[in-house]
Amino acid sequence: MIIIGIDPGLATVGFGVIRKEKDRIMPVSYGCIRTSPEKQNPQRLLEIYNELNILFEKYAPSELAVEKLFFTKNVTSAMGVSEALGVIFLAAQQRNIPVIEYTPKQVKQAITGSGNADKKQMQDMIKRILGLDEIPRPDDAADGLSIALCHINFRK
Repeated sequence: MIIIGIDPGLATVGFGVIRKEKDRIMPVSYGCIRTSPEKQNPQRLLEIYNELNILFEKYAPSELAVEKLFFTKNVTSAMGVSEALGVIFLAAQQRNIPVIEYTPKQVKQAITGSGNADKKQMQDMIKRILGLDEIPRPDDAADGLSIALCHINFRK
């Protein structure tokens, strides 16, 4: 089974691809889709959509795990993230890939056992769980992996 975890954003979409075979969890790929702030939002959203379709084609995920939108004080930023989420949902639905959303607290709880874990704790656990030589970079990619791992834990 292939799971792709997505940390949504307009400027950066972090992703992590993991494979689960029996009781073994293996990292497959991780990285970021980046868009330029010099482009208009419709162009940026199209870039995200096109790059997601390349990911879906390459890895044929069984399911997509996405971090649920968390509103902060910056409404402008939240609007961009919600637009990116819409594109992510659309791309997945067009391929009949089930999408499951998790709150940041659920992700932290699933990875570290504490819903209040900090970023360093999360990254150390991702490295350990996946047997990586180093902490995945950039942070958005590590977040994508953590969301995919969260989903694996909730699927049990």
